[in-house]
Amino acid sequence: MRLRTPAYAIDAPAAAALTIRPSGARMSLDLSTIGHTTEPFVYEYDWKTVVLYALGVGMTQEDLDFLYEGRGPRVLPTFAVVPSYGPVAALFEKTRSDMTRLVHGNQLVRWHAPIPPAGRLESVGTVKGIYDMKKLAQVVLATKTTCEGKPCFETEWTLLIRDAGNFGGERPPKSEAPKVPDRPADFSVELPTRPEQALLYRLSGDLNPLHADPAFAANVGFAEGPILHGLCTYGIVGRALLKTACAGDERRLSSLGVQFRRPVWPGETIRTTGYVLESGRIALEAFAGDKPDPVITSAWADIAPPRGA
Repeated sequence: MRLRTPAYAIDAPAAAALTIRPSGARMSLDLSTIGHTTEPFVYEYDWKTVVLYALGVGMTQEDLDFLYEGRGPRVLPTFAVVPSYGPVAALFEKTRSDMTRLVHGNQLVRWHAPIPPAGRLESVGTVKGIYDMKKLAQVVLATKTTCEGKPCFETEWTLLIRDAGNFGGERPPKSEAPKVPDRPADFSVELPTRPEQALLYRLSGDLNPLHADPAFAANVGFAEGPILHGLCTYGIVGRALLKTACAGDERRLSSLGVQFRRPVWPGETIRTTGYVLESGRIALEAFAGDKPDPVITSAWADIAPPRGA
């Protein structure tokens, strides 16, 4: 099965301002789809695809190894979200998730092997769970991707559906995210974005007009203009880890989970702070511009030891 253009999700920061309403009666989630697994989705790509993604998350000529085919190119681990769009979009439809009420709450990726700069990936998606949060329903979708038959990465997408709760279902499982300690951060990295950042990132597959059309953004409560994709911010946090905890080696990033909390506007600088915990896990937060409240919380990463160590 080929990759299909995904139905887009709404970023978590848009939830409070969103005023779009579906026509007709609200559709109930299909609880019988829990455990449903898709057929394999094939994603074929070349070096231009991974370079476009790298540019979309703000890489510059200083990161030439990720932008020039003459040096590989190397692939950012967070590119993993792009081949996963196909099965995730199919599961949106399968569960009868209402796209006008859908909020992307959390994103998690676990890596098993480096992503090649070109090739053929196969991904399957599974409805991991549908949980009752009173006013909200939580839908958790998982994907597994292989390259040449070997595990490459797994993703987990936690989605919130407004006004879809109170159906008598189970509560969500407890989050594994660690708390940020009350002490100075072990590292802090500032990475700028450009005013055109969302227009560039959307070319990797997320065509939500919320990130491109000023009139659409204003209609859903963002008079300041289109906001940055949450998954673009996710990629920028991944870049911050590459510069610090990974010591420049993208193969050391083993897992990265985040919760999207507030909007980011293209042109804002994203500051990622990290705290190395006793377990070796890193607790993370991210801030945008000069705002005091984090735009990403409940975030964490696992970093593998240096190769040969």
